[in-house]
Amino acid sequence: MSFEDKEAELGLLLTRMQNKPDDLHEIYQQIRLKLNELKAFGMPLPEDLVRFEHDLEAEFAAEMEDSERRTRMDKVIARRAKR
Repeated sequence: MSFEDKEAELGLLLTRMQNKPDDLHEIYQQIRLKLNELKAFGMPLPEDLVRFEHDLEAEFAAEMEDSERRTRMDKVIARRAKR
């Protein structure tokens, strides 16, 4: 498969992402897969997509951290709240 084909597939995934999908994580995983395919075939990785991948990774890590923090807070509230 050519670089242009992979780039077109990435474009479709990014369009899906732009349309506010229900499962953003799934599209993110597909983007990572496509970028890894480019790497495996020795094709050049577009710098903006490399940065985009790193930014998404950081955003998902922050979401997970926020979720874990919220869970810890909810546990304390539930345990200590006056009933």
